[in-house]
Amino acid sequence: MTIPTSLARLADMFAYPLRHSHYVELVNPLWTTHKLMARVVAVQQETADCRTLTLRPGSGWRSHRAGQFVRLGVPIDGQRHTRTYSISSAPNRADGCITVTVKAVPGGRVSQHLVQQVQVGEYLPLGEPQGEFVLPESMPVHPLFITGGSGITPIMSMLRNSVQELEVVPDTVHLHYAPQQHDVIFGAELATLAASQPHYRLVREYTRDGGAHFSAAQLEAACPDWREREVWACGPASLLADVEAHWRNAGLADKLHVERFHAPLALNTDAATAGRVRFAASSTDAASDGLSSLLHIAETAGLNPQHGCRMGICHGCDTKLVSGSVRDLRNGSLIAEPGDTVQVCVCAAVGDVELAL
Repeated sequence: MTIPTSLARLADMFAYPLRHSHYVELVNPLWTTHKLMARVVAVQQETADCRTLTLRPGSGWRSHRAGQFVRLGVPIDGQRHTRTYSISSAPNRADGCITVTVKAVPGGRVSQHLVQQVQVGEYLPLGEPQGEFVLPESMPVHPLFITGGSGITPIMSMLRNSVQELEVVPDTVHLHYAPQQHDVIFGAELATLAASQPHYRLVREYTRDGGAHFSAAQLEAACPDWREREVWACGPASLLADVEAHWRNAGLADKLHVERFHAPLALNTDAATAGRVRFAASSTDAASDGLSSLLHIAETAGLNPQHGCRMGICHGCDTKLVSGSVRDLRNGSLIAEPGDTVQVCVCAAVGDVELAL
């Protein structure tokens, strides 16, 4: 056991029932060891409804890989909400900071708060970097990036990392979709890269200004050698569905890497059974239509259960089934064994259900 560890344990004895880190947090939240915090050190407006937050992580932060995401805590009206956001900065920045770029979602309480209200100097709970939407480290690739809207954020981290580490962007084709030119996140930086990097080809399609939506013909014109390239795609669900279908039909699904911001749900209204949901630990009952996610029902009932991605990836919302059965909205499978784990963000009740939540 090291001396610092011994001193920390000794300090914890005097701080009981808390830990010494809780008192350190009163001096500087970035020094805490019982949780990871980040300070907002800069904000930058990217578009009318999109903002980049520059965050300085506290003690315990480990560098991310380009393309990964983090869980970000957001205190609103005395309650902490958690969402996942892709890191848009390159790893290992000289200033030790990271950036997350958030687009305000209509009706999205957290995203609108981050875009419109968070100020420099605030402290936000931060999770560790996660995700497999990354470039391989051991082999060179000639990527094709297909992005739409805020799906540019993980790809921007990859591009910035190439410039930071290699000073050049390798042979890359980037197909980006946006409603109009002023909606392009990082528009000026992308234009500068396209003008200064001879091996980076940027193709922009403005779908409300006559630009083409994704199609086989449009892809062939933009990137004739698409069959030979590894593909990283991120964007709206409709774009990703078209991209996945195209690569699947071409027998090249193994070359496609997809990052989603929302879970693909296979809703079956014929299988919906209305009922009531009992949240045992909260002593709360709520009506269910058999289609809405259990997370939505809990929040509508005034609860604030822990969660992160809202799409079944991070497992931050896991709870236990006490009785009844639930349906996984992604594939229709039933979970009916008491004690089984339920991801409330992607499951709906089947009739009457009781959860440990």
